[in-house]
Amino acid sequence: MKISIIGAGSIIFTRKLIKDLLSYPDLRNVKISLMDIDSERLDITGKIVEELIIEAGSNTRIVKTTDLESAVEKSDFVINTVQIGGQAATEIDFDIPEKYGLKQTIADTHGVGGIFRFLRTVPFLRKLVSVVERKAPGALLINFTNPMSMCMWYIKSISDQPAIGLCHSVPHTVRQIAGYIGLDSRDINFSIAGINHMAWVLELSDGGRDLYPLLREAMENPAISAMDPVRFDIMKRFSYFVTESSEHMSEYVPFYIKNPAEIDRLKIPIREYLKRLERHAKAYEIYKDVYIKGLTYRKSEGEILYPQYFGAETSAEEATKEYAIEIIDSLVNSHTREVYAIVENRGAIENLPFTAQVEVPCIVNGNGIRPVCIGALPTQLAALNMSQIQVQQLAVKGALEGSKDCIKYALMLDPLASSILTTKEISDMTEELFQAHAVYLDEIFN
Repeated sequence: MKISIIGAGSIIFTRKLIKDLLSYPDLRNVKISLMDIDSERLDITGKIVEELIIEAGSNTRIVKTTDLESAVEKSDFVINTVQIGGQAATEIDFDIPEKYGLKQTIADTHGVGGIFRFLRTVPFLRKLVSVVERKAPGALLINFTNPMSMCMWYIKSISDQPAIGLCHSVPHTVRQIAGYIGLDSRDINFSIAGINHMAWVLELSDGGRDLYPLLREAMENPAISAMDPVRFDIMKRFSYFVTESSEHMSEYVPFYIKNPAEIDRLKIPIREYLKRLERHAKAYEIYKDVYIKGLTYRKSEGEILYPQYFGAETSAEEATKEYAIEIIDSLVNSHTREVYAIVENRGAIENLPFTAQVEVPCIVNGNGIRPVCIGALPTQLAALNMSQIQVQQLAVKGALEGSKDCIKYALMLDPLASSILTTKEISDMTEELFQAHAVYLDEIFN
């Protein structure tokens, strides 16, 4: 079996993925193809993966390459983690909208930043899908690249290649809720559905006991509500808890960022993603010191320096259990599991569009991946999802047709942008972003 990881220079994520893989005994004797266009990052990732394989006593083999076609060839699973444009492009996504008065927190999923991140990714997605179709037609394409919904909608619009999107927001949300109400997440039963980064906790229970009253009680504790202020406010107003984080949710709706007092009250971290990129850059320098320059990351007594990047090296360390490896194990070894994935709706959620990309539970086993039919979302939740789905649909249409007008339509309908800017300001801002990102977008619009 061959698994290719495209964008393997995403060191921390690739490391987690490989640790997961090596924790499954039936999946150890596989070939892993690590691909990235950045040869230095690829070299570091390769050395880390080799260490993990040796520690696990595994027969897993790795190859490293900067060539997409050789990486994908004869793969059974192709995992995409690519980000196009890096920090410089992301800064543009923040800086130009701020010139017009539009602030953002993460800007990787919806809104102005999400749309232009998607557009930068489109030429690569087109190439990746073409290569997979030619070199590994039977492979499952597993996408982790954001903006998830738009990327998946585009992929499904241009190809019949089997593909799903994966995100850790559902299991992370359940663990967070467990912490808020003082339970073990393994004891909680839940049903969650919606769109990626805006899915809804529809049911929450243990042993038949409804846990929502406990969560509402926890919300009244100032110490707990301060940990997740926007999501608790959304639950208070719309009756259900949402996946992803408060910083994400604050920019998906029109209620918060337009009001400076709300930014202060809810501690909304403007430009948060840029701060994370700075931390990632520092982490990368540490990896370079260790794996390129050969410096040590241990003190004399063996204590690890920088544990936030290298993790606790103990046999008791828990695997991260990203859904990707669970899905691969289920498909290959016929182990039935329920996982959450981003798939084409096709009626799984009755009151969302048929071709929209939704996040729902899926049953995975040797027969494939089968989304679970959820029924209809509560009307208010479907309406919130639709406020983003209509924007996603127009952005994808713009990418498919090379239509700048469709991109402007999308941004004029974006809940946050339209709550702050005039239509002329949105149009002018969009034109400026087109120019700033021209090196990535000319292939689409010319």
